[in-house]
Amino acid sequence: MAGIDYSERIPNNVSLADNRRLQRALEEWHPKFLDWWMQMGPDGFQAKDVYLRTAVSVDAQGWAQFDYVKMPEYRWGLFLAEPEAGRTIGFGDHMGAPAWQDVPGEYRGVLRRLIVTQGDTEPASVEQQRHLGRTCPSLYDLRNLFQINVEEGRHLWAMVYLLDAYFGRDGREESEALLQRRSGDRDKPRILGAFNEKTPDWLSYLMFTYFTDRDGKYQLASLAESGFDPLSRTCRFMLTEEAHHLFVGETGIGRVVQRTCELMREAKTDDVRRLGGIDLATLQRYINFHYSVSLDLFGSEISTNAANFYTMGLKGRFEEVKKRDDHRLKDTTYAVSELTGDRITTREAPALPSLNERLRDDYIADCQRGLDRWNQVIKKHEIDQELRLPHRGFHRAIGLFAEVKVAPDGRVLSEAEWDARKHEWLPTEADQAYVESLMQPVTEIARFANWIAPPARGVNGRPVEFEYVRLA
Repeated sequence: MAGIDYSERIPNNVSLADNRRLQRALEEWHPKFLDWWMQMGPDGFQAKDVYLRTAVSVDAQGWAQFDYVKMPEYRWGLFLAEPEAGRTIGFGDHMGAPAWQDVPGEYRGVLRRLIVTQGDTEPASVEQQRHLGRTCPSLYDLRNLFQINVEEGRHLWAMVYLLDAYFGRDGREESEALLQRRSGDRDKPRILGAFNEKTPDWLSYLMFTYFTDRDGKYQLASLAESGFDPLSRTCRFMLTEEAHHLFVGETGIGRVVQRTCELMREAKTDDVRRLGGIDLATLQRYINFHYSVSLDLFGSEISTNAANFYTMGLKGRFEEVKKRDDHRLKDTTYAVSELTGDRITTREAPALPSLNERLRDDYIADCQRGLDRWNQVIKKHEIDQELRLPHRGFHRAIGLFAEVKVAPDGRVLSEAEWDARKHEWLPTEADQAYVESLMQPVTEIARFANWIAPPARGVNGRPVEFEYVRLA
């Protein structure tokens, strides 16, 4: 079992005490991180005791412990998955060579940019969600929000470790910049567009954790294949924590669907707004928005950057080792979308520059599995409706579909048709105002807001009725 040294100021399993220069750099960054956390972390709850899990090992079994912690005292640290003896690079031009333990000089700039882009998403999520605690639907949900927040903070530490340990002064400057950008700031926005969107309510938050954090899963899984071994090991452990974030999204939306269906059956009506619920049509519009924004995070369908990352051995495919091909892809093709007049068709394109689209396809299939489970809830309530993912071209701002308007069913529309019907497909100001009106805090133990059902079980074997956050 790989234990984590909690006697250190910065808990770690990377022998930080043996590298005084790195230790000094991180200890100088630590108070700046805490300043950022107090300014931009959860608003109004920094002094509260929260029932949080904290990593104590990177072993697959028993890797975390649970206890009450005040968030500013959470032991953020540096944790890498255990090294694999004799690990080799599994794809690209360097396939079969020993994995790099140091940054390959010719790829230094590209690798740094990959790490910075991933690192920038972590504090952005915390910033987007900082006000949500004040409108929590339950103590259970409040605890889950804070768990995600502290783990996003730890993931920021993970990327800062790589920058400071392997990129010298440039890395330290990038680490500083990660604390200087702000989500939605006009002058210093976060790098990726989806992380500058507001998260004004809990429905948006649950959609974010389902759709946008799922993009994070696929990006981390691709980086976990990297030939740069410290990045691979860092991302492998991050994925262990990321699973909880996806759980919160899928079960959270599932609980909203459950409550909506209960209200529909009890009152024999589709109009559950008068009962304080969120109707399925509104849920569909929120799905359409968050899914389409998240699809853009994968980039353009054809990308020389994606091809270069792969050829260099820096970023692989999702579950690269399970792919049954030569892992070089120079003579293979992949099906990508194409616009032919006003029709969307497919064509075979070279596989290397199509890697973004392949990753997006994996993501879409994963998203659909969650919708299938939500639709089972609807079906069990004998309601003849279904939630759907819109076409991949719907409401896109990047890539092939950025310059056209596409309906959820995949029809290419004129600007006039889009303008006439977009309110049917995307959340309206009235939708947003209604959802916001539901965001009244519920903080009594074992009570839940009317618009969301209780979970099937509590956290870490605790009952649903447990005091997950001590507010007194």
